[in-house]
Amino acid sequence: MAKHESNAADEVSSGAVELDDATTAEEMGTSTANAPRHGFFVRLYTGTGAFDVVGKRKLWFGISGAIILIALVSILLRGFTFGIDFAGGTQVALPASGAHGQVSTRQVEDVFSKTLGKAPESVVQVGNGGSATIQIRAETLSNPDTEKLRTALFDAFQPKGADGQPSAQAISDSAVSQTWGGQITQKALIALVVFLVLVVAYIAIRYERYMAAAALAALVFDLLTTAGVYSVVGFEVTPATVIGLLTILGFSLYDTVIVFDKVEENVHGFEHTARRTFAEQANLAINQTFMRSINTSLISVLPILALIVVAVWLLGVGTLQDLALVQLVGVIVGTYSSIFFATPLLVAMRERTDLVRAHTRRVTNRRKGATAKAGAEVVTEGEVEPEKVAATASVARPLASTPAPEKPIPGAKPIRPTGRPSGKRNTRR
Repeated sequence: MAKHESNAADEVSSGAVELDDATTAEEMGTSTANAPRHGFFVRLYTGTGAFDVVGKRKLWFGISGAIILIALVSILLRGFTFGIDFAGGTQVALPASGAHGQVSTRQVEDVFSKTLGKAPESVVQVGNGGSATIQIRAETLSNPDTEKLRTALFDAFQPKGADGQPSAQAISDSAVSQTWGGQITQKALIALVVFLVLVVAYIAIRYERYMAAAALAALVFDLLTTAGVYSVVGFEVTPATVIGLLTILGFSLYDTVIVFDKVEENVHGFEHTARRTFAEQANLAINQTFMRSINTSLISVLPILALIVVAVWLLGVGTLQDLALVQLVGVIVGTYSSIFFATPLLVAMRERTDLVRAHTRRVTNRRKGATAKAGAEVVTEGEVEPEKVAATASVARPLASTPAPEKPIPGAKPIRPTGRPSGKRNTRR
């Protein structure tokens, strides 16, 4: 049975142009240039490998390294703003509207200072409109001091209760001792450690060591980046923040598993074929899962934004705000790390192994041989006038001396030339 052997330069990770043995030098020189371009969204939805994420991994490593550096510097220098549940202390809250009009944080701070002879740790307004509240944070106050402060606040602002009438019950207070805060902190750290141990166990069993290392590195990246954002912006860290953090770490792992499953599928048995290099197969996997990652993130972000709107502008519930903030930051960071950090890191580690390096050389040499052979066939086939020989040689020479382009036009649709030059087909029986 006759078997046609194709020595074509295979398509690469960014939508390469396919070539047959009999493709002429002129076709090779013009096929990429004439290849139709597709728009951004067409390339995004088709997942043809037009976005060279892995090839630009040094750029993404630089960006990721800068993010980690900023996060670490902020954590070391600024630290975190811990909520009352972690730091301990007394918190007093009252409605932002009273019988004498709107209450400002400056007015509340003045009343606190005159009543107790010291300044509060913080006075902030939570929410907007009729549901807005003023929250006062201070070191742990004694019961007499707390009652004295409540009386002074009621006399100064006459806050309204649920029935719209001034009521002392509209002012609430809560106190957490430093011992209780320390216990909460310890339990939060234990929960985080247990989660990470379970994740490490799952990844170690599910993937080979390089994928496991890359997935864990992405998880650490998400953790440090989210913590850095809270440190830089000054968001308050509460138990709801810890719960949200564990949630988004799970989401990040889920997104990374989606990409890695596709990478694993694409690179299975890659050493037995010279079609694509390991890096090109991994890059194709990223492109094929782009839309799944983006759609998953969008579906996750929309309800989180709705939760923020309800918590901040409508209800003024601080717990919902804390939970939504960490989830919003975590979803964005997790999506970035699964696409632009985890897989490029996997490729960088695998390319240091002898198996992948030898395979990459084999693919490169095969492409060089296919290009040189195609150029030589153009020059030697048939009788050609001297002028045409010179013209043809000028096209074939650079093709024979340089390898096939490793990064064809992004978004170019893979094309197989339909025309063949005259002459006997190169077949092997």
